[in-house]
Amino acid sequence: MSMPSSSFIPDILSRNLSFRGRRSRTSSRQSSYQSYSVYQQAMASLTILRDPDATKALLETILDSPGGKRSLSRLARTCKGICETALNVLWRELDSLVPLIGLFPNHLLRRTRRPGLGLTKPPAEEDWSRVLSYGKRVRRIAYNESANNVSASIFPIIDEYRPQTYILPNLTSLTWRVDTAAGLERCLLFLTPEVKTVVLDINNKVSNLRDILKQLSNRNRLHSLSFTSHVALPEDFTDIFHRQNGLVKLSLNAPGALSSAVGKWVSSQPKLRFLELDLTARSIVAVEGFFEEIMPRSGYSTPSSVGGTDSGVFSADEPDFSDIRKSALRLTGDAPLKGVCPQLQQLQLTGEAANIAAFMKHLNSRLAVLDLIIDDPPETNDWHELATTICEQFGGFLQVLKLSAVNSKFIELVRSTSRDVPIKPLSLEYLTFLPNLHRLDIDLPESVIFSDSDVAHIAKTCPNIEVLRLCPLAKFTTAPPSLTLEGLIPLTTECPRLHTLAVVVDGRSGTRGDAVERAPSSRSLLRLHVGHSWVKDPFRVAITLSHLSPYLDNLKWFQEKNRAVIEEHAKGWQQVSDFLPYLQHIRLSERRKATVATRVEVRVKTVEVEVPVIPPKPKVSEQAIDATPVVIDQGVLARPRLLEASVQSSPETVDEGVEASPAVSSKLIDATPVVQDEEVYASPAVSEIGVEIRPPASSATIDATTAISSKNINTNAVAVESNADTMSDVSTSSSSSSEYHRPHLAIPFISGIFTLVKDVFVSYPVYLSLRLLNASLFTLGARSSKHAETSEAVSEKLSTPAGLILSPSPAVTDHISPVGL
Repeated sequence: MSMPSSSFIPDILSRNLSFRGRRSRTSSRQSSYQSYSVYQQAMASLTILRDPDATKALLETILDSPGGKRSLSRLARTCKGICETALNVLWRELDSLVPLIGLFPNHLLRRTRRPGLGLTKPPAEEDWSRVLSYGKRVRRIAYNESANNVSASIFPIIDEYRPQTYILPNLTSLTWRVDTAAGLERCLLFLTPEVKTVVLDINNKVSNLRDILKQLSNRNRLHSLSFTSHVALPEDFTDIFHRQNGLVKLSLNAPGALSSAVGKWVSSQPKLRFLELDLTARSIVAVEGFFEEIMPRSGYSTPSSVGGTDSGVFSADEPDFSDIRKSALRLTGDAPLKGVCPQLQQLQLTGEAANIAAFMKHLNSRLAVLDLIIDDPPETNDWHELATTICEQFGGFLQVLKLSAVNSKFIELVRSTSRDVPIKPLSLEYLTFLPNLHRLDIDLPESVIFSDSDVAHIAKTCPNIEVLRLCPLAKFTTAPPSLTLEGLIPLTTECPRLHTLAVVVDGRSGTRGDAVERAPSSRSLLRLHVGHSWVKDPFRVAITLSHLSPYLDNLKWFQEKNRAVIEEHAKGWQQVSDFLPYLQHIRLSERRKATVATRVEVRVKTVEVEVPVIPPKPKVSEQAIDATPVVIDQGVLARPRLLEASVQSSPETVDEGVEASPAVSSKLIDATPVVQDEEVYASPAVSEIGVEIRPPASSATIDATTAISSKNINTNAVAVESNADTMSDVSTSSSSSSEYHRPHLAIPFISGIFTLVKDVFVSYPVYLSLRLLNASLFTLGARSSKHAETSEAVSEKLSTPAGLILSPSPAVTDHISPVGL
């Protein structure tokens, strides 16, 4: 099934899939039937869209075509079945932040048609719905600060009011071109953990470069890194990116990129496939310094090594077989590797041809793609050395070779102005055999002289070439190009895979018809770009092209719309483009008829040969024939050829150590209890009081002859007894004195003895205990409230009937008051 063209599908879908909505009410039944038939045809032609992979490939083709984004947007709005796939392809890559900012509601934008000017107020949570919905589709995004199409006030709003950490969660590629430190710091808003490709282009010196690079290295595991700067790399650049061991693509265009430390770091990348370096304005010494720390030891210094020159025995006349031994090592494959990055497949170098040649001599990788940006024009000797190095180092593996000029501004200036033929040609004869080269692209405006011999040499050197571009943008004003249409015959003869050719030719000279007719036509050549080629007879040129490329589908040249051209030649190639399809149709018809006639002629000849001829009737005779077979014995010695081959397989081992030490923090806690010393002065109030009791003594004369009544005796006895009970501490001398005056009284004497015994053994211990208790109560301040009453009672008890009155002092009264006598 043939795939429909990219321009056909959007037109069919936009004009026919929505015919019902645009159909007027007065449309006839016939127009409806015709529209429905067109709809069925469109659906029948779009059966390829049932395959998701084919649908994605088709949409990507539409996107790459002129006006592809507009067509893809219309396609997404037209067909619901492929809407999601079309939106994913359309939003997969953004070259600016403006489409993303335009997803905010219109009432938040300062100007609806220019969303990059900023927002009038911070967005609410519901205003982020469209941004987050389409942000999931974005895979690659770019930002250019110098373009000034996005206001700097938007980034603080995104940082403060975003509803989630990253508004582009599936972003994998980030391109950031800035001039200031603030602009460089804004990239952290979009640096998600899924970012694998980072392109940094810094035009000025920024202060936070080292911090941003450090955060980039710590947060992401990069597969591709491109760093371009006009200032030197940080001194610890290799230390910052020492964790990045999975780089596949690396581009360094900054001063300091050729240091030995960077070279050692580059050589340590095991997965590196693409390398881009800038060697402009560098000396050969600086280029050689890149390999100082990464050149492996050859091993030729030991006596036992195969390639060594030292035999271990001192001999001045010993011949040197080092070259022979090295050649043997190369043949057997045991030679030590020299160079850097043997796994490298693509290389892009910028600088002088001599520096590039010196750099590539150190490489031993199997390069498939080589992109060189050299001076225009290069020196002859330097170009010879460079071409020889390319063919010797990578001739058997190289597939794509591109040569362009260093200064792009100079290229544009040369292309837009009229100039004469360049002075120095670029000879392609220095290129030797390149069997696997399928694309050769040379764009050197100052070296555009290519002759027929150069094209013939390319046809022999590169038999599998598919795309050949030899300075198609060159412009000749006074002298015609050196390459002619006849010079293209070797390409159609020896390059069966050539399908794209871009050269500037001289079509004025007449071509020999016999040479063109004998040359085989190319069935693969489909696209031809002649640029500013000269033409004089358009019809004759069209005939020649119909012979060389009868299947040519696309013919391009420079017109007034895209470039300043010579009007005469532009009109001539327009006529060639008009004549060519008809001539191609005639040419193919003639060849088709010639092929059919040849087949018929061969068949007729075969039939004539096969017509049987009736022979005459033979004569019959009998004859005996000995049919004994002859047997011959023959032996064949079959010895197979044996070939011994040994393969040394040594796996590449990598020792990795992981230091897993938990983060330990020590803390000291002061657990000493808070102690507070307080002093309390508690001293009881002690007072010593001495009491001296001296009762007044009186003497009386007693008449012994007087009769003493018993009543008086008893009263006196009671009084004396009461007095003895009350005053237990009275001196015994008083009692003895009283008794001395009354010796004749026996009963009172005995009563006094008993009273004394009672006071000593009963009353006095009780008195002491009560006195101690009284002292304690007095210390605590608990004094009895009835001191006065007790003192009066004691005074009354101490008075005797005989007129003896004991009046104790107040101090004595205080001490004996609680006793309760």
